[in-house]
Amino acid sequence: MIEKITHNGNIIALIIRKGYKPEALNFFSLNDYPLQLGAMSRPKGYQIMPHMHKPIKRVTTHAQEVLVIKSGQVRIDFYSLKRVFLRSRKLNAGDIIFIAGAGHAFKFITKAVIFEIKNGPYLQGVDKVNFTPKVRVK
Repeated sequence: MIEKITHNGNIIALIIRKGYKPEALNFFSLNDYPLQLGAMSRPKGYQIMPHMHKPIKRVTTHAQEVLVIKSGQVRIDFYSLKRVFLRSRKLNAGDIIFIAGAGHAFKFITKAVIFEIKNGPYLQGVDKVNFTPKVRVK
């Protein structure tokens, strides 16, 4: 139910399929990632105490993103940091993908709605670079 996409020993993405059910509290992302993703399952009556998160200065060197496929179907293509095509995966309604690093592209197989969460702020024209892959995908 959780697929780890790796390249040269590094995690580039995690796909959490619709049917995944956590046993308790489970974090998928590594502790040194700038974005954390976890899931929890708690019994009826379980409480999380009221709390706030303290302001802590954090330094982020790259963006990571989580996409929730609300409806439809999309294909994600993964690319190495050298812009070489690696592999593709189909994502369906209810799937979640954590993109940890490397290049990626999307093709909408059907009409789809996707929610995107990433560390910000997003800097238009600075944060992202489009490229022509060294090996094309049809």
